[in-house]
Amino acid sequence: MGLLRFVIAQCIREANGKPFGEGPPLLVTTSVVMHGAAAYALISAFTGMAPGGFELGLCATSYAFRMFGITAGYHRYFAHGSFETSRAFQFALAVCGASAWQKGPLWWAAHHLEHHLHSDGPKDTHSPVSGSLLWAHMGWFWASMEYDAHPGKYLAGTSRVAKFRLFPELVALDRFHHGPGIALAALAYTIDGTPGLLWGFVVPTVAAWHATFAVNSVCHRWGSRRFQTTDNSRNNPFVGLAAFGEGHHNNHHAFPWSSRHGLSSHEPDLTYQLLRLLERAGVVWGLKVPTAEQIERAQRSKRLRVSKQNVTLS
Repeated sequence: MGLLRFVIAQCIREANGKPFGEGPPLLVTTSVVMHGAAAYALISAFTGMAPGGFELGLCATSYAFRMFGITAGYHRYFAHGSFETSRAFQFALAVCGASAWQKGPLWWAAHHLEHHLHSDGPKDTHSPVSGSLLWAHMGWFWASMEYDAHPGKYLAGTSRVAKFRLFPELVALDRFHHGPGIALAALAYTIDGTPGLLWGFVVPTVAAWHATFAVNSVCHRWGSRRFQTTDNSRNNPFVGLAAFGEGHHNNHHAFPWSSRHGLSSHEPDLTYQLLRLLERAGVVWGLKVPTAEQIERAQRSKRLRVSKQNVTLS
C-alpha cells in the first residue's frame, strides 16, 4: 500500500464508516486532526511555545497510563491470558486501553489472536512481510473496512474472547469504546486548557498509536531473532523501550502466553515490572513466565513451532 492509496482508502472508509457504536471513529478526527494537532504541538515546542514542566508531566502520565492499558490489559491479559485478576481490575484495564483510542478490548484481542494464528502469512492482518510496511503499521487499522468487524469465529465457542462476552460491562465498552478517550480529553482540557488538551491527550495518544503499531511493523522487519519461530518476528530494543517491553516481539511469539516479554536482564520490560508490583499488592496473580529450561529448549530448536495458545475454537 502506497501513501496515495492509503489516503484514498481513508477517504472512502470515512464516507462509509459509522462514527459511533460498532463502526470506526471518524477518520478525519483520528487520523488527520489528531496528527495535525500533534504536529502543531511539537512544532510550537521548538518555535518559542515550549510546554512547561506541568504539561510534560501530564503528557508522560497520560502516555504511561494508556500504554499500560494496551500492553498489560488488551495484549497480555485479554488476548493471551498471561495473568489473572478480579472483575473490577479487569474492567479498569479495559477502560485504560480504550482511552488510547485503539478500539475496544474484545475487538483488539480478537484481531491480535488472528495475527498469531497466521503470523506473516497471507492471512495475517498486519504483516510487513506478506504486505507493505505502511499497511502493517497504519493501513489495516485506518484505511480498511475489512477489519472493522470482529473476527466472527472468536465471538462464539471456547475462545478466550468469547468468554469475555459474558461480562456486559466489557461488551458495552467494546461497542462504545470512544467514551474513555473523550472523557480523558475533557479532563485534560479542564485541568490545563488548550495546552492540557494538546499535551495531556493529543500528543500521548498519537505517540501511543505509533508505539503500538511499530510492534506490528518494525518488529517484523528489523531486530534480532533469539528464537527461530516460523514467522519473521524480531526483538527491537527501541520499540521495547517505547512500548513498555512489547518490542521484544520474537520472545513474545516464542512464548505468547508469557506475562514477561523481556526474558533477560538486558531486555527491559516495564509492563512486566509493573505487573510484579501489582502482584505483590494482590491486584493480579498467576503471572505466567517460561522457565529457564523452556527458554533453553526453545533456543535450541531450529524451527520453533509456536503453540497457538488461546486461539482454539470449537
